Amino acid sequence: MWKRRFWLEKIEHLWRAHNVIWFPGVRRVGKTTLCRSLPRVEYFDCELPRHRRLMDDPQDFLDSLVDKPASAKSGKSRSSRAAKRVVLDEVHRLRNPSELLKIAADHYPQVKVIATGSSTMGATRKFRDSLAGRKGELWLTPATAVDMRTLPSHHLQKRLHRGGLPPFLLAEQQPEREFQEWMEAYWAKDVQELFRLERRHSFLRFVELLLASSGGIFEATRFARPCEVSRPTITNYLAALETTFIAHVVRPYSSGKSTEIIAAPKVYGFDTGFVCYFRGWDRLRPDDLGLLWEHFVLNEMHAHLQTRRINYWRDKQGHEVDFVLVRRGRAPIAIECKWSANHFDATPLKAFAARYPKAEHFVVAQDVDRGYKKRFGDLQVNITSLDNFIRYLTKASIGADESARKE
Repeated sequence: MWKRRFWLEKIEHLWRAHNVIWFPGVRRVGKTTLCRSLPRVEYFDCELPRHRRLMDDPQDFLDSLVDKPASAKSGKSRSSRAAKRVVLDEVHRLRNPSELLKIAADHYPQVKVIATGSSTMGATRKFRDSLAGRKGELWLTPATAVDMRTLPSHHLQKRLHRGGLPPFLLAEQQPEREFQEWMEAYWAKDVQELFRLERRHSFLRFVELLLASSGGIFEATRFARPCEVSRPTITNYLAALETTFIAHVVRPYSSGKSTEIIAAPKVYGFDTGFVCYFRGWDRLRPDDLGLLWEHFVLNEMHAHLQTRRINYWRDKQGHEVDFVLVRRGRAPIAIECKWSANHFDATPLKAFAARYPKAEHFVVAQDVDRGYKKRFGDLQVNITSLDNFIRYLTKASIGADESARKE
């Protein structure tokens, strides 16, 4: 079994602060395997009718999990009973999952619950309102650099080509058929059941085109004609993809200056394997690596910072910075992603620095082990490895818990 220790440690850390954890992530990203590998857990699959029946009465179910006191005269309260660790997998299949999780959070502090399920449920107002301030949240992303180091042999280019979903990454052969089967399951179980969208062909065609153009500026009108739907429908499709973590909409950073792009977002696919598949890349060329590295850096920031509040910057002269991190009360961080530090052109960062002179500037390069600073005229840039960059961000507490922001 692939021990993804980074995530197991995250879960244990969250359980020290919350007894209920919401654990979203895309299909086959490894939620079930991770949860079942936790020590001393009791597992319930909410897709099974016999398990759902156990939870028809949430209080009876939670009572059944808690060890009973030795005797009625012992005077032990419910909170003093032995702790119980429970996995509720696919919890959105329950009739009222928010009620069960709320009761657990409020009245059963020694029942440690981790609940997986559709990200759509996590986005609903009822779920947010019921569990506001009561739950921890951990978003499981495709495999990170830390995950890769726990494999017996790991190759970054293999990770970029196959993507970060464990069954695809660990397969002996390139899993081409599995990519299409995943898309069919996503439509049937995530989209059709949760959004009630019609026109299967149009929606799946949009997903294919979006993944093939991943990392580019999004213009809804460009997709409407080939998908044979209206522009508003394309906008609705994108919202569904963003809600289910299939697309990451990276919006422009701007302080309202007339020279900056303020409306056109960039959209990234959730996984490099699917980007390669829909681009038809059966093998990677040197020119492909820069784009995929940019996706991988974004995935690392999502995993470690647990936020989707990541921007990019572009001005009307065409200067563009890959990513911008906004810090409350502090200057922004501008980030350029480069497969090789030797291919870095400082012009975009100089343009950004002219408008935001207090910003910090980083080049995150695949071929750098030990970071260094380099000057380009008046501009100082930190040239760094991805590991060191993530270490800097987490130490500086960039990207507070997203669930806290929402609540």
